[in-house]
Formats: sequence, C-alpha cells, structure tokens
Amino acid sequence: MQNKNYKNGFTLIELSMALMVTSIVLTAVATLAFALGRANDSTDDTSQKQAQVRYASLRISQLIRNSKLICSTYGDDLAIWRADDNGDGKINPAELVYLEAGEDRSHLWLLEFTSGSSIVSLSSIKNGSAKSELILSCDERRVVLVPQCSNVQFSLDTDAPKSKLVSVSFDMVQKSVTRRYQINAALACWAGHLLDENGDNIVNDDD
Repeated sequence: MQNKNYKNGFTLIELSMALMVTSIVLTAVATLAFALGRANDSTDDTSQKQAQVRYASLRISQLIRNSKLICSTYGDDLAIWRADDNGDGKINPAELVYLEAGEDRSHLWLLEFTSGSSIVSLSSIKNGSAKSELILSCDERRVVLVPQCSNVQFSLDTDAPKSKLVSVSFDMVQKSVTRRYQINAALACWAGHLLDENGDNIVNDDD
C-alpha cells in the first residue's frame, strides 16, 4: 500500500520543477503586463502633447491673423494688439494680449486683461512698463497653451510694430526624443496706417 501511494504522488524534485516553471510563467506575464502599461502610458503622454500643440497652433494662429499690430517682443513676451474693439484707434487694456514664455522660456501662456479703460501707449508696451502697470491696475486672466516645453522663441520678419509675419517655436520631449515645433502666422489686417513715421506711437485724427 505504501509503494502504491508513493507512485501516485509528486517527488520533491517534481514539485520543485513545477514551482520553477510556474514562477517563470508568472514572471513572463508580469513583464508583459508592465511593458504594455508603459507603452500605454507613453501613448497617452504623446497624445496629450500632440493635443496641446494643436490647441496652441490654433489659438496663436487665429490671434495673430486677426490682430491689429505686433507691438513688441520685449523680454520674454510677445505683445499683441488683438483688436480695436471700440473703434477708437487706440490700444485699451482689454485689447492687449501677451504671449508669455516665462523667464526660463519653458511654457506658452496667454495673458489677457478683462478690465481697464485707460489708453496704453505703444512706447510703454515696447519698453516693458505697460505690462507691470496693467497687472497692478487691471483684472487679468491667463490661459495655458503649452504647460511645459523649452527654448521658446518669438521671431518676426522685421522689428515690431512694423512686422507682419510671426513665428513661434518651442521644443517638446516625446518618447525621450526632443522635437522642435514651429507656428507661423501672418497678420491679415495690419494697422500700419495708425503708426507715426518712426513707428514709435499710434496716432489718429485727434492727435
């Protein structure tokens, strides 16, 4: 009877082999699951960044195409006279938009002002004083276009405010590869007739 029970059971060697094979199979399954998870995360990250680039391209292209003037590229900002909403031929705070890159040029934001009725001079925009004054005196709103990038550059065909072509470029890392993106746009209705001879100020019939 004892000999029959021995033949129907597992030996220690057979049990060890079964456990080893099981561990190999489980390790392979875990490795495959981890690889699939990483691939899925990478795909999600790439899709998210591509969506950010498309959104930024659309917003920036529309903004520049419909704007009146590219006022300045002072510091880390691109200042844009978005539109002459009240038709007074002057720049009002709610009509002024800043495309911000940040001090380390690591993002793209839109800065808009939702209040304020004072006239903003072109010269104050060009020397950078207008932005700090408006932040103190007006309500502001920032819209994130690209939350994280690097090496943001603003390029113009000629010095503002006489420029009509704008290029915004930046780097983004996707799947451990740095890719360079560039957004190009041209003003459809440039308000150059409102500039004085030197392009330093905006003038109209009241001046």
